[in-house]
Amino acid sequence: MNADASPLPISAVIITRDAAPTLRATLESLAGFDEVVVYDNGSQDDTCAIAREFANVVLHEGDFFGFGPTKNHAAGLARNDWVLSIDADERVGSELWAGIAAADQADPAVAYSVHRANFLMGREVRHAGWGYDWLVRLYHRKATRLTEVMVHEIVLPPAGGRVVRLHGDLLHDAVRDLGSFLVKIDRYSELRREDPPSASMLPLIVARSTWSFIRSYFIRLGILDGWRGLVIAISDANGTFFKYMKPYADRAVERERSSAGDQPQ
Repeated sequence: MNADASPLPISAVIITRDAAPTLRATLESLAGFDEVVVYDNGSQDDTCAIAREFANVVLHEGDFFGFGPTKNHAAGLARNDWVLSIDADERVGSELWAGIAAADQADPAVAYSVHRANFLMGREVRHAGWGYDWLVRLYHRKATRLTEVMVHEIVLPPAGGRVVRLHGDLLHDAVRDLGSFLVKIDRYSELRREDPPSASMLPLIVARSTWSFIRSYFIRLGILDGWRGLVIAISDANGTFFKYMKPYADRAVERERSSAGDQPQ
């Protein structure tokens, strides 16, 4: 950011929970924005304290309704209609900041996509489905919004409008350690219990999990990213497995209990 430049009339919007390890770097990269809305969902670490250190941050605390609904709620708290949706482990690079600053805000029917560079333990991953990652993140909140889903939400392109790509990278510190990766897989599969997929049959669950590994490691060339590609492929398989296995197990236990209740005493 140019020190003499006026703040961008854009509200960056972040939802947080226990984001202290990455949040400071994220907020530092947003110093050029007029406003940063941080909507916290019950952090037990220093997330809120870090947010309060920044003059352009407005901190809100409230419930979590799923990623899509919560991000839409947080965007509704912003004072600007143009919103940059960003996660607490992402940073706006200098080239991307310049692209955002130059973006035309005259037409609400235009939304802007950014290239996200995804890092796993300090190195960018260029394959395994992580490499060509374009996401709509800058948009007019009255013309569009995020999908109302529990996890893997996206910004919908504006109705009747168009999407323009910005230059520069959104730097995503996706995985700092493998333990946090496992926690994320478990959390996402738990969120899907709010709207569970069909339980499927066990052979189909195994087949879907195996296909997730093959697609990530071989078809999407994760093998070219060395051990990082292998970690991602196995994580994709695990995520698929538990997405289907958790509701399958829940329903199986219900049937077992029901059958036990029907047995003569």
